[in-house]
Amino acid sequence: MPKAFYRRNLPHLQRDYKPHFLTFCTYHRWILPDCARQITLDCCLHENQHTLDLHAAVVMPDHVHLIFTPLIDPVLLEVISLARITKSIKGASAHLINRRLQRVGTVWQEESFDRVLRSSEKLDEKAQYILNNPVRKGIAFSPADYPWLWLADVTVPAR
Repeated sequence: MPKAFYRRNLPHLQRDYKPHFLTFCTYHRWILPDCARQITLDCCLHENQHTLDLHAAVVMPDHVHLIFTPLIDPVLLEVISLARITKSIKGASAHLINRRLQRVGTVWQEESFDRVLRSSEKLDEKAQYILNNPVRKGIAFSPADYPWLWLADVTVPAR
């Protein structure tokens, strides 16, 4: 199975047809206002079925977690790279956030953290991690209470 590898400050390993867990943070851990969290979630959802098959997403006050499987580019007939996916989401959301807040400047840290999920058990474990992140951080009573959380084809369970 082909592997893609790219390196910025951290190594990034991509496996074709496998789910990936991705985290990226705001620049200087800036706390996103509610409207910026919604913009970011909307940008993640916009990429669903364009560059990725999104399984789960949560936009926290200062970071984002995603679980997705990269799709195949219909023109190039190759799996879309993690670099292209993260650039699409971070670039579009940063532009829209800055425009909405009438500001200029960096929104996201340049680097992101990712790992390939190797089994459905790991996928379920990471999806549960995403669901419970707002609860663990004390910003929601249950996953269903947190508006910037999305899970594919599943109703968010109350906990």
